[in-house]
Amino acid sequence: MRKVVLFVAVTAIIVGSALPVLAVSSDCEDCHATISPLMVEDFNRGVMSKTMTCADCHGEEHTSADDADKAKLPTIATCQACHEEQAEQYLAGKHAKGLLAIEVLPFTHGQPDAYIEGQKGCGGCHTLGMLDEEKRQSESREYYKYGMDCQNCHTRHAFSKAEAQEPEACMTCHMGFDHPQWEMWSTSKHGVAYLLDRETHRGPKCQDCHMAEGNHFVRTPWGFLGVRLPEEDEEWMGYRATILMGLGVLDAEGQPTPLLDVVVAGDMARLDAETFNAERKRITDVCVKCHSPSYVDDNMANADKMLKEADKLFAEAITIIMNLRKDGVITVKEGDGVYPQLLSFYEVDTKVEQILYEMFMDHRMKTFMGAFHINPDYTTW
Repeated sequence: MRKVVLFVAVTAIIVGSALPVLAVSSDCEDCHATISPLMVEDFNRGVMSKTMTCADCHGEEHTSADDADKAKLPTIATCQACHEEQAEQYLAGKHAKGLLAIEVLPFTHGQPDAYIEGQKGCGGCHTLGMLDEEKRQSESREYYKYGMDCQNCHTRHAFSKAEAQEPEACMTCHMGFDHPQWEMWSTSKHGVAYLLDRETHRGPKCQDCHMAEGNHFVRTPWGFLGVRLPEEDEEWMGYRATILMGLGVLDAEGQPTPLLDVVVAGDMARLDAETFNAERKRITDVCVKCHSPSYVDDNMANADKMLKEADKLFAEAITIIMNLRKDGVITVKEGDGVYPQLLSFYEVDTKVEQILYEMFMDHRMKTFMGAFHINPDYTTW
């Protein structure tokens, strides 16, 4: 008899150890397995389901179909309870300022609710920086309460680390007319090498360069606008001053405007040499794992020169528009200065100003970002 009991016990241990770890049971599944079965399936597919229940993120107040509005919507603070290091890195970096970057622009406030707040336009990617419930009540959240930072890369409800480590996780936001980083990378030799041979990881993906060793900080030397201060190259600084006037960061006399505070708060540019150089080193430390230091330095210097050439052309165009506005050829709206308002984006009244906007958000952007992503075609066109 003892042998039989021992055999059964040993067999149970062996079989039990061979079975996958089952998800933690939850009363929520009794309903949601029927009304939203794929959500339940997605959650049970992920690692988090092995140790957590729905209530860990959504709270315990929602218990029936009659009180669904009591279910809490997670914020960064929710994830931070378990992932403190990653959350702190993220909040210190650029991505977490995404919501701020569009809330401060005059352009944003004239758009339909569905476009910005409903996340069908800019808000679809810029719904970032919601640390807690108070932030969720901000102006751009009143109309549409959904959206949450971490799940933009770790898509709900699987919240997969493996998914977030693939370049496609970045593609939704980093693509298209005004920021085609996906297209630049995926058609560069780096991207092609990776996509053709993922298993051996022959080429670098987005995360290798911008999130080295899993760091969630994510910030680049030149930033989205391609400007920095100070600038040792006096000729280049002249071009940049004109561009900063066009952006409204400097007034017509070259003095800072209140918009400079927005640039600082939104971390839209590196404003001291130490910060710029630290971000440049963060990138080049990855490059030298495959390339010689001299090759890396030469390519960085070359890409910087491409941006300078683009700035030269762009500054000339801004000056032309400024003179047309100054001479009355283009009517200046009351309260506006003689410089074009580049951060009004495509909401301009004349064809020539529309062309200037395209130079800013399309041609110049592709020129310098294409150069840094080692993509000759995007740099050209």
